[in-house]
Amino acid sequence: MMNKITFVDTHAHLDSEEYQDDLQAVVERAKSAGLGKIFIPAIDLENLPHLVNVCKLYKGFLYPMIGLHPEEVKTNWADTLIEMKKILLKNLQQEDNDLRFLAIGEVGLDFYWSREFEKEQLEAFEEQVRWSIKYQLPLMIHCRKAQNEMVKILRKYESELPGGVFHCFTGNDKEAAELLSFSRFVLGIGGVLTFKSSHLRDILPSNVPLDRVVLETDSPYMTPVPHRGKRNESAFVSLVLKQLAESYQVTEEEMALQTNANVYRIFGI
Repeated sequence: MMNKITFVDTHAHLDSEEYQDDLQAVVERAKSAGLGKIFIPAIDLENLPHLVNVCKLYKGFLYPMIGLHPEEVKTNWADTLIEMKKILLKNLQQEDNDLRFLAIGEVGLDFYWSREFEKEQLEAFEEQVRWSIKYQLPLMIHCRKAQNEMVKILRKYESELPGGVFHCFTGNDKEAAELLSFSRFVLGIGGVLTFKSSHLRDILPSNVPLDRVVLETDSPYMTPVPHRGKRNESAFVSLVLKQLAESYQVTEEEMALQTNANVYRIFGI
C-alpha cells in the first residue's frame, strides 16, 4: 500500500483474553498491514502485570499505559489508585524507555449504563488528571454520556495539562469544537468512521484540522467495515487510515505522516 511509511494504532487492548490464543499472529498481521507501533491502555489493577508482560514480549512495538477505566471504578477506587501509583512511580524509574508507561489511560467518565458510581468516577478521574500533570504524561480519555462533566474537570487544569487523546470520538461539530479547545489534545478516530451510518466522514474534514487526529482501533471492539461483527485487531487500522484519507482528500501517505507527527507531538515517540 505505502512505501516504508508505518503508522500507529494509539488504542488497542491486545492484552485482553480475546487474543490469548493468537497474539503472535495478530502482531504479525499488524506489522504486515503497516503498523509501526501499538499503544496498549490499562483497564484495571488486576490485569496490569499481564499488560506489562505482553508489552515486554513485543518491546519496541507494543507500548503500555496505566490507568483505571471509569467502568472499573467502584467504592474501593482510592485504594486501587494508591497501588497503581506505586507501580507507576517504580515504572518511571526504569531505564528502558520502551517499557515505561507512555500515558495515563484509559481513564475518564462513563455514565452510559449507570450513574451508580458517579461521585467515585469523578474523583478517580480528577486524581488521574493530577497524575498526568505531575508526571507530564498525556491522558488517554474515555468519555461516554459525560462530556459536560469531563470538560468541567479538565477546565480546572487546562493550562497545566500536557495533552492527550479524546479516545473514540463519535460526536458532532459542537462537541468536536469543545474538545479541540483543549489545545494540546487530539481526537482518536477508529472504526466508527467506516460505518454506513456514521456522520464522521462529513463532520471531521470541515471541523477538525488534520493535525488534531490520531488513528486507533479500540481492538477487540469497534471493528471497521468490512469486518464489522468480527473481533477487531490492529491490522484493521489501515482501513481507518484509508477512509480518513478519502474523507480529507489527501493520500494515505500524507495521512500516515500527519497522524504520526500528531502521535509524536502528544506521546514523544
